[in-house]
Amino acid sequence: MSALMTHEAPLPRQLASRRLRVVRPRDAAQIYKAAKVEFARLAEAGLIIRLAHGYYAIPPTEAYGDPGWTPTVEDVAMGIGVADYGPEASALSGVSAARHHGAMPRALSVGVVSVPVRRSPLITAAGRVVFWTRRTDHLDTVRAKTELAWGYTTSTEQTLLDLANRPRLGGVSPRSISEAIWALAGRADWDRTHRLSVDQQRPSAYARVIWVCAGLAPTDAPPAGPRRSPTKTLGLSSWGEASPAEFGLTP
Repeated sequence: MSALMTHEAPLPRQLASRRLRVVRPRDAAQIYKAAKVEFARLAEAGLIIRLAHGYYAIPPTEAYGDPGWTPTVEDVAMGIGVADYGPEASALSGVSAARHHGAMPRALSVGVVSVPVRRSPLITAAGRVVFWTRRTDHLDTVRAKTELAWGYTTSTEQTLLDLANRPRLGGVSPRSISEAIWALAGRADWDRTHRLSVDQQRPSAYARVIWVCAGLAPTDAPPAGPRRSPTKTLGLSSWGEASPAEFGLTP
């Protein structure tokens, strides 16, 4: 068995060279006869990190031997999504997508990833991973790379709508979500954001985005269309402190 030798114990090259750095014991069935036992040994030696039951992280090459290296919860969320469902069927979303786009500077303890099946949150060594049940082929996504995986994240425009649609997903304060929306406003394609809201039947989310970004969105941004019932602000804040009623919203 070829191996990458360290001062502690050998890490098989088949693991060390993996592009996807989140690994499950069943992924190593052809390397080890008793993968669970061997993974426990590798984790004890500090060569891999136990993330949760059945999931481990292989440190990037530059972090080998660094006992202080730990993955972010966003990296773990993407890695688990890709490991379990593949890169095409999972995507960083909500607050995790906002973090990836640089719209939330503070580190979070919750990661959000969209996957095609309903699934309970998972407590990991990096934080809590929340699974948003939806089909990623219905979302606007862009390629993304983290320390643990190559995959996808929702685009700036999709992230705007998602934050306004589910601001409480991830347990971040509405004020912080509002600030993330403001940070994304200047780089968004507003025609695209509006088209996505129409295609995905999210007029309420778009109305909230327009209100939250009052004073930031360009004056020629498509207006929110008529809605059958009042749309609540969901605790979000407007940049220009505009009255919700001006945008067809209620507190």
